[in-house]
Amino acid sequence: MSHLDPERLALIAVGEAVTDAEHEHLATCDACSLELAELEHAVAVGRSTVTLGELETPPERVWDRVLAEVRSQPSAASEPSRASEPSAASERPATSDPSAASEPSAASEPSAVGPAVSAPPVADEPSKRRRGLRGGRMLFALAASIAAVLAIVGIWSFVRAPQSVEIASASLDAFPDHPGAAGTAEVTELADGERTITVRLKDSDDGDGFREVWLITADASALVSLGELDGRKGTFVVPADVDLRDYVLVDVSQEPLDGDPTHSGDSIVRGQLEFS
Repeated sequence: MSHLDPERLALIAVGEAVTDAEHEHLATCDACSLELAELEHAVAVGRSTVTLGELETPPERVWDRVLAEVRSQPSAASEPSRASEPSAASERPATSDPSAASEPSAASEPSAVGPAVSAPPVADEPSKRRRGLRGGRMLFALAASIAAVLAIVGIWSFVRAPQSVEIASASLDAFPDHPGAAGTAEVTELADGERTITVRLKDSDDGDGFREVWLITADASALVSLGELDGRKGTFVVPADVDLRDYVLVDVSQEPLDGDPTHSGDSIVRGQLEFS
């Protein structure tokens, strides 16, 4: 029975569609089914590393050892066929002695200690060679699959958006002068270390002027302006030199259009960050 090409199995393992003929073959061929299962496992392992962040490039010695293993497998061209080897009988020189023809050969003489034991059948050698070739095909396909997975992971890592994780959040409660107001704040950290804070505000009274978002220390001794909140939601970059363990209060204030950059003292909502 012929088997599916190793490169074709590697492509199927990484997601290429299976033809009807290939599907029928895989349903009846245990060897190809097993090989495909091993390749699909390698692909699954490779894809599971996508969320692990930066991948390390394997050292050259890894690829050298893979290539050396593949090249060490026997090939059909490198092993001479047993069928083409001259037999011992054909190499025996001819003789004119008529008695030689009548002499029984050593192989036909009965053994003194028991019946003659025949040599192992030559048919075992081709089967060994086929197993060696099959092992080489599988190793080659596995190496090709790993290379394809690494390429997919590399491309995906390059084009995918930076992963972010929420590190803190707060519920923002209304001040007495702004009943019914409420809000939330969420702090996320990107893969490159940048932190952002997303503020959502629910307030029916727009008032005059504009709203401004602040970070304030727990004792209100220092504060940092993050910028104007335009609408009901805004995302702001937290300055790199601001320690959120100190600036734990998130505040949204109502600011008049007076040109004064300081806090107006008219806070709409405020809440304390709770860290994950």
